[in-house]
Amino acid sequence: MLNVPEAKSEDITALMAEIGRRARAASRPLALATAERKHAALVAMVEAIRRGEDAILQANAIDLANGEEAGLSPAMMDRLKLTPDRIRALSDGIRTIAELRDPVGDVIAEWDRPNGLHIERVRTPLGVIGVIYESRPNVTADAGALCLMAGNAVILRGGSDSINSSSAIHACLVQGLKAAGLPADAIQLVPTTDRAAVGEMLKGLGGNVDVIVPRGGRSLVERVQNEARVPVFAHLEGICHLYIDRSAKLDMAVPLAVNAKMRRTGICGAAETLLVDRAVAQTHLVPILQAFADAGCEVRATDEVRAAFSAAVPAAEADWSTEYLDAIISVKLVDGVAGAIDHIDTYSSHHTEAIVAEDAATVERFFNEIDSAILLHNASTQFADGGEFGMGAEIGIATGRMHARGPVGVEQLTSFKYRVRGNGQVRP
Repeated sequence: MLNVPEAKSEDITALMAEIGRRARAASRPLALATAERKHAALVAMVEAIRRGEDAILQANAIDLANGEEAGLSPAMMDRLKLTPDRIRALSDGIRTIAELRDPVGDVIAEWDRPNGLHIERVRTPLGVIGVIYESRPNVTADAGALCLMAGNAVILRGGSDSINSSSAIHACLVQGLKAAGLPADAIQLVPTTDRAAVGEMLKGLGGNVDVIVPRGGRSLVERVQNEARVPVFAHLEGICHLYIDRSAKLDMAVPLAVNAKMRRTGICGAAETLLVDRAVAQTHLVPILQAFADAGCEVRATDEVRAAFSAAVPAAEADWSTEYLDAIISVKLVDGVAGAIDHIDTYSSHHTEAIVAEDAATVERFFNEIDSAILLHNASTQFADGGEFGMGAEIGIATGRMHARGPVGVEQLTSFKYRVRGNGQVRP
């Protein structure tokens, strides 16, 4: 077991300040690293993880034993657990990132001014990213690899329950950096489980952290959003809606609805509320709800819905604003797309919403009037994922309106600068 000695608050402050300084120093050569060198580092990380599989599994066994002793829930234990297949998937994820095109230096736009100036908007790294996460040791690899590919240094602060697993994975990432001649401090793992370290990161480590990305439950994200003194890429919760329009094909709506809720109930893209157009209540409602029941999903519904489907239990007002992350869904009838938009506008967390419809005008209205990060037509909400978008991987989903929104992948981990070329122009 990793033995982290108790530290005084002033020791934590000094430790985190030094980590911040080292990250900033590492960010400079990293921003200039070629695509070939970053690719080489990522490939070397994959090889190190495969060589180190036994050590990673041994470290994970310690975390699992500690988790059992601490009484972690079955869901938390599953998130914590690593297997040979999961480690293989972890290394495959890094290889996928290695195959992405390097965004740094991309010319996003360029134009000429009447005075002869040529202006370019060019992608640049953000600098230093702090990632604060819980339970899932695979985030260590995903976040480290994504930040590296975007030319950023990263400071990783994993959960105390996964500290041994994360440390073993991090050691492999450092091997990859060294093999490619990149600074080892480009990916740092906070070596203490003291919560004071999180507070220091949220303060910005003396200006050395440019962005914070939280990955975890509501309490963690709330703390980060409330206390951070630097920009945050995050979503507080995923209250995702699926609307079945009067123009929807029933044979499409049934499997799509079940997949949106039940494929994986514990992810942020799982549908939490089903809205059905009142115009097709007689034809579409019961088949969809029966499919939910057959799949083991509890249906919480309005009295109007329960009159048609007696197996449903009454929905309370709180259900419309609850992220269940479980086999539970709230159901309501609405008056067409206008009613769906009104409900979503009232209760949405602006994460992901989907419409099942054949009428093009209805779909366009849904897309135009709903302000959520991800909108889908005739597709499951479970596609709300950077990998499914072809982005290789994501560091999280952001629902804010500034900079990154939706899946935060390699491109979203960059900023931009302007390059202006002239031939002696002076401003009159």
